[in-house]
Amino acid sequence: MRDIVIMLIVLGGLPLILARPWTGILFWSWLGYMNPHRLSWGFAYDFPFSQVVAAATLLGLLFTRDRRGIPMSVLTVVWLLFVAWMTLTTTLALDGAVAWPAWERAIKIQVFALLTIMLIRTRERLIALVWVIALSVGFYGFKGGLFVLRGGGESLVWGPPGTFLGDNNALALAIIMIMPMLWFLFGNARTRLVRVGLGMAILACCASVLGSHSRGAAIAGGVMLLFLWLKGSRKLLIALGLVLSLPVLVVNMPDSWFERMETVSTFEQDDSAMGRIRAWRFGVEMARGRLVGGGFDSFTEQNYRRFAPDITREIVERGDGRFQDAHSIYFKVLGEHGFVGLALFLLVGFTAYRSGSAVLRAVRDRPDLKWAGDLAAMMQVSMVGYAVGGAFLGLSYFDLYYHLVAVIVVLKAIVAEKAVPAAVGGEHGMLDAIRAPVGSRPAGT
Repeated sequence: MRDIVIMLIVLGGLPLILARPWTGILFWSWLGYMNPHRLSWGFAYDFPFSQVVAAATLLGLLFTRDRRGIPMSVLTVVWLLFVAWMTLTTTLALDGAVAWPAWERAIKIQVFALLTIMLIRTRERLIALVWVIALSVGFYGFKGGLFVLRGGGESLVWGPPGTFLGDNNALALAIIMIMPMLWFLFGNARTRLVRVGLGMAILACCASVLGSHSRGAAIAGGVMLLFLWLKGSRKLLIALGLVLSLPVLVVNMPDSWFERMETVSTFEQDDSAMGRIRAWRFGVEMARGRLVGGGFDSFTEQNYRRFAPDITREIVERGDGRFQDAHSIYFKVLGEHGFVGLALFLLVGFTAYRSGSAVLRAVRDRPDLKWAGDLAAMMQVSMVGYAVGGAFLGLSYFDLYYHLVAVIVVLKAIVAEKAVPAAVGGEHGMLDAIRAPVGSRPAGT
């Protein structure tokens, strides 16, 4: 039954996507983050829904006038340079047979993030995208939170198998990244019922992060909540929520959870932590050995032995015998794309955060654009969560992160158009759409 429902939703949405390609971004995001087909057991489980939606979106894009070019700025230039550099490093990769399929997966994510900038160019569309992303990932946060509260946190919280979110650590990071989005939606909700539902979802997401038993997620979640309080509105409400809920959630966690968290201060005695540190050291050695790094998926035993014989000896003699992947967004990019790739990757994050600050400055005295400032601040909080949690996970090409960057680019473009009405050359009614309340329906969409 689930297979049929999912198939009907996707196939039924194809005419809409062809007519209005921007809706394809919503469908693609729903399929990519919630992975509803992974909740089925039949033919839909492995059906390539995302490819079908992507093809319909690109086909619709060919025949629509409802699109813009990519707004050129320091952020978008650096972003495009990073994509180009990844392509170059793949061309020169140590093992092209492995690197090119990984490049293909990464480039699909980049293409749809860039399509987001071209098609999601009004307030209503942007808010709709935030809703889709937040609820798609939030579904697992809410479900996992209930699971944790019911079972006392003994079992781990996992995401949909065979996806970016399948691993408990990756799911926890994704939940941390969408919690600021949920808070933005909470602050802009028009009905009490929606606010209550979003508030419950945020609390359940906190429980789900704890239930992942991820040490990195615990650190990232703490930093994210601190920034949420610093940059969010309703600081008193945030503080009260944290003070009243977090101690209760933590106290109800099992002894195994506390024992795992305590290993943060004794990482030298933890084989898993030391394995990651060896992988980080290897990433540095491979980048030092090749300007372009090793290319995608180059953290292999063969390359360990070639570029880091001393580390190889440690793994064989004193380690667990595993030649680990990077387990860090920074060292993964460094090892696979060299120091130039890491510099570009960091610049994307830095310029995106700065662009968010530019939006905040631009709307400071504009009550009609307060929503844009709120969203920009929450995107910054999400990026901080990714920057901290990603230090312990190899999700360098995580689509959610690049969607955050795309949202900031769109926000800046919308605010610039509002600030300079004469420069607006987009769809009819753009200014009216920006003035409209969050829940209203945009003209012509």
